[in-house]
Amino acid sequence: MSTAAGQKRIALIAHDNQKPQLLDWAKAHRNLLARHRLWGTETTGNPLAKRLRLDVSKVGSGPLGGDLEIGAMIARGEIDILVFFWDPLEAQPNDPDVRALLRVAAVWNVPTAGNRSTADLMFSSPLLEKELHRKVPDYSRYRWEDVDHDEVLEHD
Repeated sequence: MSTAAGQKRIALIAHDNQKPQLLDWAKAHRNLLARHRLWGTETTGNPLAKRLRLDVSKVGSGPLGGDLEIGAMIARGEIDILVFFWDPLEAQPNDPDVRALLRVAAVWNVPTAGNRSTADLMFSSPLLEKELHRKVPDYSRYRWEDVDHDEVLEHD
């Protein structure tokens, strides 16, 4: 079970064609977003910080590894919510990274909004500013310490 306090750590990302929609959505929720700890890829975080005067910590641009950096933060339990307005109609050079990011968010049961409607629903929830008890699946059977090391080494 993972617990997120009232102040959430929120990652904000958008593909290029979706950046105007994310900026518009963030503008509508600016005061609410300002009460949380925000992260974003460089190319999404910079416009959010500049245009909306929000404090956004940034990782690299998505195609340059930023999506993977956010994914690693999710895996380490450092992100509570992912808002990722991805473009379903255009192939991206970093599609494998995007799939990995969405997969790790699902693996660690991180609430994820992929479009404005979902983000609106998520941000209208009373849980957003309350302590959230997020159930984290038990992956112990996938971890090295639960593997019979002798059996694995015998097959190498």
